Amino acid sequence: MSIRALRTLIAISRHGSFRAAADSESLTPSAISHQMKTLEQDLQLVLFDRTAKSPVLTQTGQRLVQEAEPIVTAYDNLVERVASGDAVSGDLVLGAVPTTLSGLVPRALASLKTDAPGIRVRIVPGLSNQLMLQLERNQIHAAIISRPDILPPQLHFAEITSEDLVLLAARKAEDLSAQDMLRSQPFIRFTRDAVVGRQIEAWLQRQDITVSDAMELGGLDAIANMVALNLGVSIVPESCLAEHRHLALRTVALDGQPPKRVLGLATPKTSPREEMFKAVQMALKRAV
Repeated sequence: MSIRALRTLIAISRHGSFRAAADSESLTPSAISHQMKTLEQDLQLVLFDRTAKSPVLTQTGQRLVQEAEPIVTAYDNLVERVASGDAVSGDLVLGAVPTTLSGLVPRALASLKTDAPGIRVRIVPGLSNQLMLQLERNQIHAAIISRPDILPPQLHFAEITSEDLVLLAARKAEDLSAQDMLRSQPFIRFTRDAVVGRQIEAWLQRQDITVSDAMELGGLDAIANMVALNLGVSIVPESCLAEHRHLALRTVALDGQPPKRVLGLATPKTSPREEMFKAVQMALKRAV
């Protein structure tokens, strides 16, 4: 039995199939199948029910996954845990959704540089779902994300701030209610690949508002500049206006229980970087 085989077994459990696990682990499906057959032979256990079209974990296999997860995590963190001791220092690869990069993240990093100068942070931008996948694959250490509908069980989410979503309009746009502007003006949509974009779409459907899509963008800077030139209206987190004071913009509150964007720090539930995570979380809260 090898750590690599246990890691593959966990990937199969998380992703639901040999093929999906192969993609996540950069292996071929045949290599995955060979590893699992070897693991079953080594342990003399039946880990998969192969009578179905795609192999399914047996109860024994599921129990092994539960036991293997802390073992693999401990193995991955062994050297770093011994080397770092209790010091709040070291390298930290931090994912961040693009909407935080022009305000929240720079302020937090400036605070962190003063309070914990031993932490060396590298920022990786990405949407929430992309960053959670990178966390699962150990490609990044932590991530500032919008709270998703479903959080993977191996991740912890610590809320940093919550803010209403508001309608963003040009300062010279006609003075109408948010609903009237949404129905009458071109809509500059926040990408539905993002958690916030899907929240916006769900709210529009609940309010029975049909919009006329003009464009779909992934960055608040681009959206704010388009709206400021009166090319349409948008729905964005309330902090957007504060970051774009130089533009001729205004916000209008949404009726009917407006959606909220909840930002937080997603981290593995078990990690040798727990003290660094706490320092980053405190810096983020101060930055808010």
